[in-house]
Amino acid sequence: QVQLVESGGGLVQPGGSLMLCCASSGFILHHYTIGWFRQAPGKEREGVSSISSSDSDVRTYYTASAEGRFTISRDNANNATYLRMNSLKPEDTALYYCAAVLGDIYSRRGQFAAPAYDHWGQGTQVTVSS
Repeated sequence: QVQLVESGGGLVQPGGSLMLCCASSGFILHHYTIGWFRQAPGKEREGVSSISSSDSDVRTYYTASAEGRFTISRDNANNATYLRMNSLKPEDTALYYCAAVLGDIYSRRGQFAAPAYDHWGQGTQVTVSS
């Protein structure tokens, strides 16, 4: 059974950093594309970053809001995917989810489309506030 569990969220001051972790089980991680999404109160879920499934040609994607501040990475041996978030802003406050889909997503737009993913975690809350 595919399972994703997020952790690492919390309260951080503006300009601070957090490392989110998506622990996976029930599937072979490097066969899957992993995406990070977030949803703020009253807003739609939006994509943040994704990492492709292939070990030999790993591709990472970021939305404009994440580019330059967030870094996605994957540890296949430990079945975990990470999202390092630096220079956090109050507008980054949201519930962050990781999601998985078997194989690759070949369009950039598709990386950040929630319906493209089959499996979801429960989310971890990130609050950026002074």
